[in-house]
Amino acid sequence: MKTERTTKLASAEKRSVSPMEREHALHLLRSMIRIRRFEAKCAELYSAMKIRGFLHLYDGEEAVAVGVMEALTPEDAVVATYREHGHALMRGISAGAILAEMYGKQEGCSRGRGGSMHLFDDKTRFYGGNAIVGGGIPIALGLALADKMQNKPRVTCCFFGDGAAAEGEFHECLNLAVLWQLPVFFVCENNLYAMGTAIRYSHSVTDLARRAASYGLTTAAVDAMDVQAVEAAAEEAAVFVRSGKGPYFLECRTYRFRAHSMFDPELYRTKAEVEEWKKRCPILTFSRKCLSDGIMSDADIGEIEREAALEINEAVAYAEACTLEPVEDLTRFVYSEGRPA
Repeated sequence: MKTERTTKLASAEKRSVSPMEREHALHLLRSMIRIRRFEAKCAELYSAMKIRGFLHLYDGEEAVAVGVMEALTPEDAVVATYREHGHALMRGISAGAILAEMYGKQEGCSRGRGGSMHLFDDKTRFYGGNAIVGGGIPIALGLALADKMQNKPRVTCCFFGDGAAAEGEFHECLNLAVLWQLPVFFVCENNLYAMGTAIRYSHSVTDLARRAASYGLTTAAVDAMDVQAVEAAAEEAAVFVRSGKGPYFLECRTYRFRAHSMFDPELYRTKAEVEEWKKRCPILTFSRKCLSDGIMSDADIGEIEREAALEINEAVAYAEACTLEPVEDLTRFVYSEGRPA
């Protein structure tokens, strides 16, 4: 019953994480560096006008996508936001397919029609990329409802930002998820600013895990600048949902190092604040920890950097070589031509 549920506010922040094996540590660091370098290349290509439209980068938040995806299986579904390159890479969509999409090429994961904000891949059960703030939450509910009706022991993981917690569908969907006991893993990436307004100016209750708990969800909050903490918290959440206990809400307290988008003049926060947060960079702090624990060496980190650079260079070459969709196909997938008699 809902009244018996417990709320674990900020419990994951205090969690002690046991030392990791070397290979897993390398995997986590490789994944975060891969996302960071991919985003840097996207910024470069955008400045060169190779990528057009809107572009929202993930620098600083890598530990969320990496840590959460470790708790999911290939059968689970993922619904993301418009800041979703990191989620897509971790879900298994190739860097080449993502860049081709941003180039507007038909070999892109959405045939070049979605761009940066609408990455989609049914093979990996990655259902967006959604440009509407909070727009993916009801989609996640529908996917989870379908799984429940078919008795499939799967999890639907739904990412969204702190700004979405002010949208009507956030409240409606959390309420329905609890009423219907749906297998949804809600992941709120709270980077404190939504677009350009500090959370303290837009939310009367800034503890978003506490707000979610008001609907009867089991909730937790985690220091999302720590990939180990995120992974442990996500594993606990996924086990909870997969065991049929209903939805779970995890607030990942993080920070984005870049502006909201490439068009953002970033006048709402100081450079000093950003630099202070960069001291907690998930890649930097995790690298230092692994080095001090003797889990990896500087040579290991150098090799990871070389691998990431090679992969991204190959992805750029692939996107450059891909083809634009023929003009005669412009109405394909847009207008129905009717069913044959």
